[in-house]
Amino acid sequence: MYSKGKETLLTKLSSLKPENTNQIEKLIDQRFSFLLRESSERFLKPLFEGAKFRAEYIDFSADTVIIGKESELNESEREIVYSSLKSLMPWRKGPFSVFGIEVDAEWKSFRKWNRFKPYLPDIEGKVVCDVGCNNGYYMFKIANLNPEFVLGIDPTVQYFCQFNLLNSYAGVENLNFQLLGVEHIHLFEEFFDVVFFMGILYHHPNPLEILKKVRTSLKKGGTIVLETQGIEGDLPVALFPEKRYAKVPGTYFVPTPSCVVNFLKRAGFSEIKIICLHKMSSEEQRSTEWMVYQSYKDFVNEDNTKTVEGYPAPIRVYAIAVK
Repeated sequence: MYSKGKETLLTKLSSLKPENTNQIEKLIDQRFSFLLRESSERFLKPLFEGAKFRAEYIDFSADTVIIGKESELNESEREIVYSSLKSLMPWRKGPFSVFGIEVDAEWKSFRKWNRFKPYLPDIEGKVVCDVGCNNGYYMFKIANLNPEFVLGIDPTVQYFCQFNLLNSYAGVENLNFQLLGVEHIHLFEEFFDVVFFMGILYHHPNPLEILKKVRTSLKKGGTIVLETQGIEGDLPVALFPEKRYAKVPGTYFVPTPSCVVNFLKRAGFSEIKIICLHKMSSEEQRSTEWMVYQSYKDFVNEDNTKTVEGYPAPIRVYAIAVK
């Protein structure tokens, strides 16, 4: 799994500077050595125990990503799959149906996808990156648009194992997950046609620097598909929380829509369009059987106007821009 994914990616990188390719390979090896540490065993065990079957039927066109039908496995085989999926909890993005097992993830991720879909550039035959790809829900949705290749990057071992378990069943060969972060994306210089950059910007203390790195990774004329947590307001400003925002310590700049536009402009993007704004709610992000911890309703007050810290409640800002 590791070797095949690594070699598949490296064969795609012939257009990069040799020093960039070498650095990417070194990072992949370093991250995989971390994966093999004892602390990661609880994620590796269900991956290897569960990855025994291949789905005959897949369908990524609906809101639920469907991998296999219930009838394809007997009861004991489905129990192996169910146990492996459960052992990899919590599931943040979804939903999935895996051999008839319904994985109701924390986020109804299809809502975000459906907001973007009418505005997406042509992805057929293109090279795409999904930054912070989580368990790969959006990678499977992108795969339905016939790209040449999709690279998902996320440094989280749990998500790496979730994706690889799912794709061991689905068998989609042009999807590739590597344990890299957005801070490495500039190494893929002028490599991607489209970069999906969703739910990432506010987690970095220097959003302008990160956007410039994303721009570096895009080919001329390439597109960034950006979605971020934000706040309402007409002025181009960003909230900078003292310690936490909606209980999350790793939140830095939470921008207004016009601030998002200015971030993109100053990072060098053009043709910037804000395509959607909406308030977050427990209809879209909530606790489930597959994510039993606190979720959105625990992060805001009762009327959904402020976070528990007293800051303005979040909205989501959707934008598309071009290099």
